[in-house]
Amino acid sequence: MNVKSPAFYHIEAILTSVVWGTTFVSSKVLISHGLTPEQIMLLRFILAYVCIWLISPKQLWAKSWQDELLFVLLGLSGGSLYFLAENSALKFTQACNVSIIISVTPLLTAIATSLVYKGERMGRALIIGAFVALVGISFVVLNGQYVLKLNPIGDLLTISASLMWVVYGLILKKLQQREYTSVFVTRKVFFYGILTILPVFPIMGEGIPWDELCDFTVLANLCFLGIVASFLGYLAWNYVVNQLGVVTATNYLYLNPLATFITSSIVLQERITIVSLIGSLMILSGVYLSQKKMQH
Repeated sequence: MNVKSPAFYHIEAILTSVVWGTTFVSSKVLISHGLTPEQIMLLRFILAYVCIWLISPKQLWAKSWQDELLFVLLGLSGGSLYFLAENSALKFTQACNVSIIISVTPLLTAIATSLVYKGERMGRALIIGAFVALVGISFVVLNGQYVLKLNPIGDLLTISASLMWVVYGLILKKLQQREYTSVFVTRKVFFYGILTILPVFPIMGEGIPWDELCDFTVLANLCFLGIVASFLGYLAWNYVVNQLGVVTATNYLYLNPLATFITSSIVLQERITIVSLIGSLMILSGVYLSQKKMQH
């Protein structure tokens, strides 16, 4: 396949979204093994940073101090603050609940982008697709197998994470105009994500969980989160956003709950019901509709 074909970037967005959908379950497993949200975030980003350093260009700093500040904000919004909120939410509620609530991100991103950037607007296809996908997400949650136990703390933390990702997308769009490579941008996200999460450890009185790192399950999940979901995932995502635009790319995050649901069913041996299958089909239909250009 020609890598310059738009279809390639759409497939890349789908695969990245599916991988990220499984991370909720993986993070939940790590939390059940005694790791804290900040420990999970730090360890996965350290792994990702080591990997990307091997392929990153020699350029260390941005072209201006203003751009460098934007990269700091990028590391905060898409790194430390996002994962601190998301992983903390997993301590209070189910992985599926977090995935469902976080799935409002594409809609929030479309609204925020249309307000901040005048060239962007919400078309009928996006609105209809978003509605169908959100209804499908509701079916997946309320499928007779799960009981949606709303938790104010978990919900607020998840909404905060969603808002952080919206900010990340807006800053990423702004940095597109500066002509930085995807590898450079991704490396900066990891670096400032690590740097901004470090102050949390003295406050919480924590360190590196060396004993837990001897557990194969812990190591396997950390490698998945750090190398696959972070290193490869962020690199692919930043490249996709650069090619497709922040609204189109972020719209694929509607697939997150579907991936989370399937992974939870496999890992936790939970039964897939007919209602959940209908919901899954609606999510896929919503994503498809949102990407179509409707005639006005």
